[in-house]
Amino acid sequence: MTSVPIYLEQQTTADYYYGTLTYEKATDSWVIRGEPCVVMMAKKLFPGSSGRGQGIAKFKNNRRTNGDLNWLMQRYPLKIEQPALWERELKEARNHYRIINEISRKPKRVSPSPSTFKCELKPFQQEGLSFLLHNSRAILADEMGLGKTVQALAFIAAIGSYPALIVVPPHLLTNWRKEINRFLKPPVPKGGNVSLFGRPGDTVHTIKGLRPYDLPAANIYLIHYLLLRGWKTILPDYRFKAVIFDEIQELRRRGTEKYSAASLVAESTENVIGLSGTPIYNRGGEIWNVMNILEYHCLGDWDSFTREWCYGYGNDLVKDPGLLGDYLKREGLLLRRTKAQVLKDLPPKRRVVQTVDFDEGKYDELIQSAVEKAGLIDGANSTFKRGRLENEIVNTSRQATGIAKAKYVATFVKMLLEAGEKVLLFAYHHAVFDIYLDELKEFNPHKVTGRENSKQKDTAVEFFMNDETNILMISLRAAAGMNLQKATCVVFGELDWSPAIHSQAEDRAHRMGQMDSVLCYYLVSEGGSDEDMQEALGLKVSQFMGLMGDKAETEQDKIMAQSQAKNHMRKIVEKLKRKAN
Repeated sequence: MTSVPIYLEQQTTADYYYGTLTYEKATDSWVIRGEPCVVMMAKKLFPGSSGRGQGIAKFKNNRRTNGDLNWLMQRYPLKIEQPALWERELKEARNHYRIINEISRKPKRVSPSPSTFKCELKPFQQEGLSFLLHNSRAILADEMGLGKTVQALAFIAAIGSYPALIVVPPHLLTNWRKEINRFLKPPVPKGGNVSLFGRPGDTVHTIKGLRPYDLPAANIYLIHYLLLRGWKTILPDYRFKAVIFDEIQELRRRGTEKYSAASLVAESTENVIGLSGTPIYNRGGEIWNVMNILEYHCLGDWDSFTREWCYGYGNDLVKDPGLLGDYLKREGLLLRRTKAQVLKDLPPKRRVVQTVDFDEGKYDELIQSAVEKAGLIDGANSTFKRGRLENEIVNTSRQATGIAKAKYVATFVKMLLEAGEKVLLFAYHHAVFDIYLDELKEFNPHKVTGRENSKQKDTAVEFFMNDETNILMISLRAAAGMNLQKATCVVFGELDWSPAIHSQAEDRAHRMGQMDSVLCYYLVSEGGSDEDMQEALGLKVSQFMGLMGDKAETEQDKIMAQSQAKNHMRKIVEKLKRKAN
């Protein structure tokens, strides 16, 4: 058996106690009440502790924090008011330490009971389930296409506790309901009380609307992120046994009602799992916001995190993403597997950057309004006005670029379609999609661009998967959660600032069940905003890839990581300012 470190050993009887340690049931916290020296040291060492009054420091009760507290008490002994409870919690912390070390050396494999789960997990998914069962507040960050949904449902089935809440992006509600019915078997109610679990066959309830109502009995409740704010004070009262946040990167920005609501419901339950193949987008520091949902201040407070992990106070650019990723994995807070690690027979993605023609006349015509705004930049009398003008200029430039090369993108896609390929075509602006639809109408194109309702979206996906069309057009920001493994080619007609968005889009095709090699074409022009956006992507690839541990950073990556995407956006503005002059 793995030995435990000294900081987890039980403290012996002391000659002198600096105060007391008391369990506070209402907040599920351990509270130090003691002399200034121990309270001051507790707050200094653990900035995440609460308790702002003199002589008090409060720590959330969990395995990681309890280990830290035990270490502190070896230097400053405290009289423990509930010794049996503390010993039980400390024993749990020791067991957790042993298990995560054993898992890191040799992953264990666990399967849920066939009486509760309808699917046989693959070996790496069994290892994922084992990880989640021992780290019930963590992110499953497997690369796209490795079955995060099925592992999350296996976790719910394995713990056997209902009800559960699953929070998803709006366009994935239908998919989750299908997957729940596909994989989960309704539990047998204790004592035959069917009302505890909903009507037979009605195990899932989808929460609708911002105005709360009495929820009907069900095993699993589905809600999308945009509704969380309306249910902010209601959902915690239901005391869900488990909460799953799908695409948890939706919570990468704190300070919103959505974030606050998610935090409250996460605090109300013991089991909180985040799912995301791309838990960060633009900034490594966004992981601090995400991890705070799972375990409050597990990365310290914001000032401490940015001071030690980033380039200084308030800077969210992580200095060494690989080191941070390793820490999260070592602490049992994140599990990440790539296709290369677990699916040796899955053909690799191949990326090709292809230059296409560009209608300069069309671009100059469309960019004129942005040029005029660029001429007003220097005269802007406030930072707010200047920032608004810059954003409008960049957005106009991006759309003009997409339109100016749209017909050439369509010509390239026609070549692929005529060769018998099945194509996913990604873009961003509705005006660009309209051109694609017109240029490719002979191929019966279907689309998921954000303007369709759920039924229209589902129909478009079914047409593509049933071979009634060989082209499906998808918005870059609407790609999450869609299984389109029949595609053989992925084409990007427009670029996004974030490489994580591109990776997510690629993996709509590059998933389990895909037996052909998938080619991913990035169609870029030599004019417009493409050049600056490509340069900006270098920064974000470095941050994303380093944190997720998919590859080692090169020296060039490290240099680019010190830049900011905003600098590249300003290059676009400066070009147009020169044009205006």
